[in-house]
Amino acid sequence: MPLDASRNSLVLPILGLLGERPAHAYELATRLQERYAHLTATRSTVTTLLKSLHRAGLVEAREPGQVGNRPPRTEYELTEQGVAGFRAKVESGLRDTPVASVDFALAVAYLGSLPAERAVALLEARAERLAEERAGLPAGAGEMTEVHTLEHGYWHGLVTAELAWIAALVERIRTAELAWATGAPPVTPVPAAA
Repeated sequence: MPLDASRNSLVLPILGLLGERPAHAYELATRLQERYAHLTATRSTVTTLLKSLHRAGLVEAREPGQVGNRPPRTEYELTEQGVAGFRAKVESGLRDTPVASVDFALAVAYLGSLPAERAVALLEARAERLAEERAGLPAGAGEMTEVHTLEHGYWHGLVTAELAWIAALVERIRTAELAWATGAPPVTPVPAAA
C-alpha cells in the first residue's frame, strides 16, 4: 500500500460505494470484490483505508452497531469533504492517469457522477493528451530488429484503442445515446452538523 493512503486505487471505489450507502469495512470489502473482481480488497486493507479517510475528514464513523450475534461494527458514511474528494478523484482519474490503467477504469466506473458536459470535457482533454503521447512514441524498430522493439507497437496499439474508445463514448454522450442521470449525482454527503 502506498505511504499516502489517498493514492491507493481502492480509495475511489470505497468513496463511491459509501456514496451509495453507508457501510462497514466487511461489507465494503465484499461489495468491492463483487463489483471489481480485478482488485485485491481485503477487509484489513479496507479497514486501514477507512481509518485514514476518517482522519482526513472524508468519511464519518457512526457508533458501532451490532446485528445478532456478530461483533459490533463501525459504519462509515461520506462527508461533504468526502464527496468533493470523490469527485476530484474521478476527475483526476479521467484526466491524468496512464493509458490502460486500473485508476482510469475505476474513474470511468463513476463517470456518471459528473455532469455530462464535464465528463465530455475531461474525456476530450485525456484524448488530446494521449494523442500527444502517441505522437511521441518511437515510430518503429530503427536500427534494431522488430522482435526487440515489440513494446513500441504494443503501446501504440493500447493508446490507439483507448483513443477510439474515448471518441466513441464522447459521441454517445453528446448524442444522448448513453442515458445520463439528470437529477442529483448518486454520491451524497452526510448532512453537516449544526
